[in-house]
Amino acid sequence: MGLDDLPLRPDLRGQTPYGAPQLDVDVRLNTNENPFSPSAAVVASITEHVAQVAGGLNRYPDRDAVALRGALAGYVSERTGIEVTSNEVWPANGSNEVLQQLLQAFGGPGRSAVGFEPTYSMHRLICRGTGTDYLAHSRTDTFDVTPAVVQRAIGESNPDIVFLCTPNNPTGTAIGLDVIAELYDATSGVVIIDEAYAEFSSSPSAVTLLPGRERLVVVRTLSKALELAGARIGYAVANPSVVDALQLVRLPYHLSAVTQAVGLAALEHTAELLHRVEELTVQRDRIARSLEELGYDVHASEANFVFFGAIGDQRLMWNELVEASVLVRDVGVPGHLRVTAGTPDETDAFLEAIAAITKEPSL
Repeated sequence: MGLDDLPLRPDLRGQTPYGAPQLDVDVRLNTNENPFSPSAAVVASITEHVAQVAGGLNRYPDRDAVALRGALAGYVSERTGIEVTSNEVWPANGSNEVLQQLLQAFGGPGRSAVGFEPTYSMHRLICRGTGTDYLAHSRTDTFDVTPAVVQRAIGESNPDIVFLCTPNNPTGTAIGLDVIAELYDATSGVVIIDEAYAEFSSSPSAVTLLPGRERLVVVRTLSKALELAGARIGYAVANPSVVDALQLVRLPYHLSAVTQAVGLAALEHTAELLHRVEELTVQRDRIARSLEELGYDVHASEANFVFFGAIGDQRLMWNELVEASVLVRDVGVPGHLRVTAGTPDETDAFLEAIAAITKEPSL
């Protein structure tokens, strides 16, 4: 029996699952992971916290993740300068689960969501999985979202949900708070600001816009800046009523005791972990400068990756980089590729490989 033999939903037939290639290469710069492993001090703290809960794993975890929510609220308050309380924070298994819960609560059949493409592909996929119509609107030629773009999208679509990713994946583009505020005022729907890469950005967080905006939701993650992609911890910051709504659709005990313990441990070491963010922005800017010198069209990034164009056949370049044992991401934008900022050695390997490829007449 194959997939076609199952009584699958019609809208899922012919679709492919989300996923970046996982290849055996020396340098993996395709999934925007933090390349630095947690330090010995962080590992020891995680081990201690997990040990404290291990003896109680026969019991269900704290269903409402009270301690973790409090720690996340403190972290967000310190980072943004806006006082955030624990009842304004909701964590889940990665920011993707947070997004899914938001769509379960505010989307669904007969409702629609707007996204500004190119952007994070999971927005579209989560809409599909929840039966929410996804309406794609284009960014400008420089991949910006301007007030004019916003007004056109809202006027044409009148959506129940609006996605805005800033810094945007895959382009790295940051959106000004004035545009977000205007977007919020232009719609009566829920506005979701995806800030997965916020710690790498010099732009202020949309968390600063939350007071007085009960339909605004800021979604963030510990995966990138805090080196916890393997732990799967994301969270929403929003009005307490939005948090109440998410609890209507969350699965029972959705966040394990071990996951909560890991998150609490990491949040005790934010100063050390965020120092690595500074190191990665140095590598990001180094990659951008070097690509510009090679003649590529580099888009200004406030994330931990660089999006560059003027490639020609991006699939050919992607393959040649793989042959050089360097893996980057082809996100499907013609003539463009995305490369994650890695360690200094990984940056060296990428720049050496692409310099050699650039000299080839086929490119």
